Amino acid sequence: MSEVRRSRYPGYDVMQKRDTPSWDDVTREVIDERLAQRNEPRFCNDTQWRALDALCAVIVPRSRASSSVSPASSERAKTNASGDDSGERADDRWAEASVPVAGLVDRKLQADGRDGYRDARLPPLRDAWRIGLAALDAESRQAHGAAFADLDRAQQRGLLTRMQRGELKDAAWQGMPCDVFFSLRVLHDIGSAYYAHPQSWNEIGFGGPANPRGYVRMQANRRDPWEASEAKPGHEARALEENRRAR
Repeated sequence: MSEVRRSRYPGYDVMQKRDTPSWDDVTREVIDERLAQRNEPRFCNDTQWRALDALCAVIVPRSRASSSVSPASSERAKTNASGDDSGERADDRWAEASVPVAGLVDRKLQADGRDGYRDARLPPLRDAWRIGLAALDAESRQAHGAAFADLDRAQQRGLLTRMQRGELKDAAWQGMPCDVFFSLRVLHDIGSAYYAHPQSWNEIGFGGPANPRGYVRMQANRRDPWEASEAKPGHEARALEENRRAR
């Protein structure tokens, strides 16, 4: 059995706001598009997609829904797992994505949705990801004899730790600093994709775009009735009741 995830905002569902004055038609359209996103590629080729999907699962493991693991996938995970990520927790690697992080990053690449600025040490968005994913697989094969997606969790984390430290030097990087790619593309794009999804908003008590309702009680430690209520120790039942009414 996977570890139970306790919400700091019990009973809160941001989608209860969908047909209320909290959101307008523009907001609904944007959010509906994100909810319809599937975790499948439209820009990446098969090799790039395997690396990207595995990378997203390591960076944001909460994006995987362990309850949807099939028996075959579960057995595969246990066979491949090692270190302190063996057994049940390893199942998440092969679970269906509850938040399609890789699909959202891939959609950004398909649209070539750049940030409006760029660190001079990195090539443009698409080129940075093409180089980075190819280099990650090259480093993986050099260190472990297999593609990044085929490594166990501990090996994947080890490679990413070396990337973060700037220790990966394979020629496949084509002069792009691996630590800059990690901080300005991997963390930026994957983190942004994850927290752009309503399921992630539920985890942090975010109400989505403040359009058109906005906020009224702006003082410290004040909240509007349509905002999520955080569960304080000993007051979980009150937070649950307030969050069921949040619209």
